[in-house]
Amino acid sequence: MTKTSFKFLSVTAFILALLLGVSVVHAQNENQDRKFLAVPIAYYNVENLFDTINDPDRNDDDFTPEGANRWTSERYYEKLDRLAEVISKLGTELNPDGPAVIGLGEVENEEVVWDLARQERIRDRNYQVVYYRSRDRRVDNAFMYNPKYFEKTSSKPVPTIIPDRPDFRTRDQVVLSGLLLGEPFHFIVAHWPSRRGGEARSRPLRIAAADIARSIIDSLKAEDPNAKVIFMGDLNDDPIDISVRRHLNAIGDKDKLSEGQLYNPFVDFARRGIGTLAWRDSWNLFDQIIMTQSLLGDDYSTFKYHRAEVFNRPFLRQPSGRFQGYPFRSYGGGVYLGGYSDHFPVYIFLIREIK
Repeated sequence: MTKTSFKFLSVTAFILALLLGVSVVHAQNENQDRKFLAVPIAYYNVENLFDTINDPDRNDDDFTPEGANRWTSERYYEKLDRLAEVISKLGTELNPDGPAVIGLGEVENEEVVWDLARQERIRDRNYQVVYYRSRDRRVDNAFMYNPKYFEKTSSKPVPTIIPDRPDFRTRDQVVLSGLLLGEPFHFIVAHWPSRRGGEARSRPLRIAAADIARSIIDSLKAEDPNAKVIFMGDLNDDPIDISVRRHLNAIGDKDKLSEGQLYNPFVDFARRGIGTLAWRDSWNLFDQIIMTQSLLGDDYSTFKYHRAEVFNRPFLRQPSGRFQGYPFRSYGGGVYLGGYSDHFPVYIFLIREIK
């Protein structure tokens, strides 16, 4: 098979892109000249997006004006603007509209997600919000989606219940289903249990979360064996860890996929030492986007996976000091830094041929 290369479009195709209101990818090989629409899908752990109001049902005392973080309205809106700045840039190298669907981690409630969606930098995208309150005492997952690209048909939360730990509370895994420019898609966003207490001791919790995620995917595939499912989130495990590799059953080699396995493009990033968060001078790649095999192949009459990215641009890195080069976060050592998040966002491109 002839290898196809992708690049930006010629003047003629650029005019077509303007008519569509989106960017188009140009593909050339020795036999053909083809045009493709590129659509980004993203995930971003936004690190403690809390409002300033004390909610008695949340462990949010530190994120109030009187709390340890002195979390004022000024700081809250600066955080929102910072996050909107990042989202405004994700995937724009191939599509100026940015992510059609973006999963979010560590949001306090629905209102903060709407506040983010309405920020000036991204307001014209008209992002819609999907949010469910979970049993977790601090933060939840959410989706924002651009109705220009995605039409929601259903959504639901799936609690992460640990059978032998009935009192354990963690975030729900949220399922969003609908049509991506007319094609049925399912998205799942998750934030698996942390490594608090040590990686080995907490590992069974993430394995249980992985089993639940896998059961969601299997249920969707039971209804439609060719279902296009994209799973994303902060997994608190790397792509090669047992929860992801064995229990979610996701690997990074397209050529070695067996029946039912998922494809994880972020395995390659981890092998190259590229991470999304840093801890004690080492990097982890907890933030991942994983997909069913229905998104692979070269039949571009429907959306197919194109490539993945870790968005680790210089402006998102701590500029100086002990943690220079780490993700530039809002607080460090209890001191307000005014950064973005302690995680870098990740995204993938889906492409479809334009006839």
